[in-house]
Amino acid sequence: MNTVNPQGPSADLSTVDDSQKKFIELWGDMGAKWGVPRSMTELHALLYIMGIPLNTDEIMKLLSISRGNVSMTLRTLLDWGIITRTQKRDDRKDYYVAEQDVWKLFSTVARARKRRELEPLAARLRSLTSDLHGCHSDQAGKQLHRIESMLDFINTFDELSERFLSMGGCDIQTMAKLLVPAKSIQP
Repeated sequence: MNTVNPQGPSADLSTVDDSQKKFIELWGDMGAKWGVPRSMTELHALLYIMGIPLNTDEIMKLLSISRGNVSMTLRTLLDWGIITRTQKRDDRKDYYVAEQDVWKLFSTVARARKRRELEPLAARLRSLTSDLHGCHSDQAGKQLHRIESMLDFINTFDELSERFLSMGGCDIQTMAKLLVPAKSIQP
């Protein structure tokens, strides 16, 4: 667990400014489209955009959500590895801060989604191919070919994504600069 310098910045709990509110709303909208609970993406957005450690009470006040919701959401974000728990000297409360390196953040999210979505899909497709290998009809053979093609794509995509993600934040950014024309990548 990290320890935060007590003289470091602290949250202005009276308000979240308009640009921060807009970012939190945007992140919430994006997460909802990806099937992630809005409260989770908004809490992550708050920690990211504030850029300073916040405790549960501060998060509750800034987002106007319940302690239970904050606690469950923090636990999930910690499990995903996109926030960390820290403490301030002379304060027993836990504080939370979001990963600030966007390349590392998105790599972590991509790995979590891959683990939760892509890997189970590949396992089910492998199971289907096993089931179809016992069938000897023309229709089963055609289905087997289609499913094996999809499984091959998913396995190839999985290998490529793992190689890309295993590079780490700075290396991914360097690779992106090599693959995408300079005018497309903003500093």
